[in-house]
Amino acid sequence: MRLYEFEGKQLFGRFNIPIQLSKMAKTADQVFEAVSQMDAPVILKSQVLTGGRGKAGGIKVAGGANEAKTTAKDLLKLTIKGYPVSSILIEPALNIKQEYYLGVTIDRANYKVVIIASGEGGVDIEETAAKNPRWIHRLSIDIADELYTFDALGLAKQIGIPQELLKEGARIIQQLYKLFKAYDAKLVEINPLVLTNDGKLIAADSRVSLDDDAIFRHPDLKDMAIQDRHEEGEMTPRERQANEWGIPYLDLDGNIGMFPGGAGFGIMGNDFIHYYGGKPANFMDSGGGPSPERIANMLVLLDENPNVKAIFGARFGGISRCDDFAKGVIMFLKEHGLSKPMVMRMTGNMWEEGVRLFEDEKKANPDLFKNIEAHGIETPIEDISKRAVELAQQAEGGK
Repeated sequence: MRLYEFEGKQLFGRFNIPIQLSKMAKTADQVFEAVSQMDAPVILKSQVLTGGRGKAGGIKVAGGANEAKTTAKDLLKLTIKGYPVSSILIEPALNIKQEYYLGVTIDRANYKVVIIASGEGGVDIEETAAKNPRWIHRLSIDIADELYTFDALGLAKQIGIPQELLKEGARIIQQLYKLFKAYDAKLVEINPLVLTNDGKLIAADSRVSLDDDAIFRHPDLKDMAIQDRHEEGEMTPRERQANEWGIPYLDLDGNIGMFPGGAGFGIMGNDFIHYYGGKPANFMDSGGGPSPERIANMLVLLDENPNVKAIFGARFGGISRCDDFAKGVIMFLKEHGLSKPMVMRMTGNMWEEGVRLFEDEKKANPDLFKNIEAHGIETPIEDISKRAVELAQQAEGGK
């Protein structure tokens, strides 16, 4: 669960990580009112759950209240990487002497926590790592261990924090590590940690992602008005609809709608689609023993997605029954109709009955099935995957 910048900074404040006094606004008039009470110039920062705000024009400097109001009107019209801007964080502009990067995350390969630090902050840390890996410093720690002051001092010195501020820099690193552990975080970042011209260290930005499975352990987040939300960002309209229907669903950036039976089969299907040169438009899981109504709703999500050009369906009947899968598809076709071509395969529990239901219904209502190719165990899933990719390419004009 990713937090907005202002929410991350609320947590920073709880751990005595230095931040600026700031104000939040949702309208241009509120921005005018806030800036009228602050020293100019100020920074107006769009609050969205994604990176790259600066490059997208979502962070602006304003010299006074009137300019801030005009700028805010433009910011509130922005959509950044699919996320509309609905609120703005207002802070005094900093006189920057140097920018650093600090982050704490999980080293999944070694089952440790890793602290990452760099003397090059304010830019994408992945970009720095690719171009100048020697500028990136790492310290791995067992999750049960403390971060000792001498280790934090060593990191602060390595990234070039001035001698007179080494203790403060080390303290900030230690507090960031404590925050990471205390809130079951997956990632906490300060980028940049700013050294001002008057010799202060300030966390000028925040990125905090919490483990959503551990949110129940932190009821104090509700007291801070931090609400539970989708894994790493705001839900798309389809993700919200799927959530209401109790269907695990995630939008991706491809054009092949994935209609699997079970998460494992869905992951395998996504891999096959990639292998044969296609790109999935979503990940979805039907869950164990889904009802025909649930199956029909899954197809609604795909058919109404304008990015989907073809649908790949795969059902392995174990706990679930292939005949129920077929009934759900038929229910959808009769109530909704299918505007996209679909190729699907059933195997396992009751697969023959599922195929028979399709064949009988196709004879009675051939027009319902003009976009559907249904197969049983005799057709390898590799062939189904390749056919889905072909159908999507044909729909895109052979690209």
